[in-house]
Amino acid sequence: MTPSDLDRRAAQVADAQAIDAFARDGAVCLRGLLNPDEVALLRRGIDANIAAPSPRAKVASRPDDPGFFIEDFCCWPENPAYRRFIFDSPLAAAAACLMQSRSVRLYHDHMLTKEPGTRQPTPWHQDQPYYNIEGRQNVSFWIAVDPVRRHSTLEFVAGSHRGPWLMPRSFMDSQAKWFPEGSLQDLPDIEAARERFPIIGWAVEPGDVVAFHMLALHASGGVDGDRRRRVFSVRMLGDDITHAPRPWVTSPPFPGLAERLPAGAPMHDEALFPLLYQTPR
Repeated sequence: MTPSDLDRRAAQVADAQAIDAFARDGAVCLRGLLNPDEVALLRRGIDANIAAPSPRAKVASRPDDPGFFIEDFCCWPENPAYRRFIFDSPLAAAAACLMQSRSVRLYHDHMLTKEPGTRQPTPWHQDQPYYNIEGRQNVSFWIAVDPVRRHSTLEFVAGSHRGPWLMPRSFMDSQAKWFPEGSLQDLPDIEAARERFPIIGWAVEPGDVVAFHMLALHASGGVDGDRRRRVFSVRMLGDDITHAPRPWVTSPPFPGLAERLPAGAPMHDEALFPLLYQTPR
C-alpha cells in the first residue's frame, strides 16, 4: 500500500470531526481505521510477544486474581509483526491529523493483555507524568484485537488533557516513585463520584482504534470470564515534543538516553524514536 493510500484512509477516519473531538475531549474513537489484514498482523505480533515476553515484561495482576494481566514494553525492534504494523499502517498519518503536526515519531509500544476473568482494573492516571518528555503534540493509540465491551474498555475524563499534571503513583501500592510526594496535585477519587465527571468511553471491535492525549485521565476495568482482551498501544510524538530527563527511572525506562540527549533537545536527535510520517511542506 502506498503512502498516499495510507493518507487517504487516515483522513477518512481522522476527519475534522475526530480532530475537533480529540482537541476538545483528549480522546476519540476512530472506527474502522484498520483493515482485517492489519488486525491479523497485530494479533500475530501480540501472540508472539505473549509466548516470549521481553525482560521488560511485568505481571500487573495480583496472585489471587482468577485471570492474568501481562504488560510488555518497547518490543518493536525485535518483533517483526509490531514493526511492520507500526511503519506500514495508517496510524502515523492519523496521528499527524489528530496532533496537527507535520512530523510523527515513534515513542514506544506497549502490549497489555488481560486474560478471561481478570479482575484487576487499571486505575485512573495520566501517562505523561510517567514519561521523559515535555510538549503538547502527542497521541497514544489503544488498539484491541478482540471485541471489548463497554465496561472493560478504556475510559476517559473528557477535557482532562488540558491539565494540570497529577501525581503519578505505582498501580499496585499507590507509591509516589516518580515526582516527589506533594510536588503535584493528587488525583481526585473518580470512582467514588463518577457522576461528577464527564466520563467517556466506547465498546470497540477489531479495526477500531482509540486515540488519546498522554495527559488525558484514563482507566479501564477487568474483563469477563468469556472474553480475552489483547491490546497493543503505540505512543507517538509530534513537532513540539522535547526530551525531559528525570532523576528517577521513567516508565518505560530508556537507559543511557540522558547521557546522549540533553534536556530540551528535540526527539529527532535520537535514533530510538524513528520518523514515521512527514507531511509535505
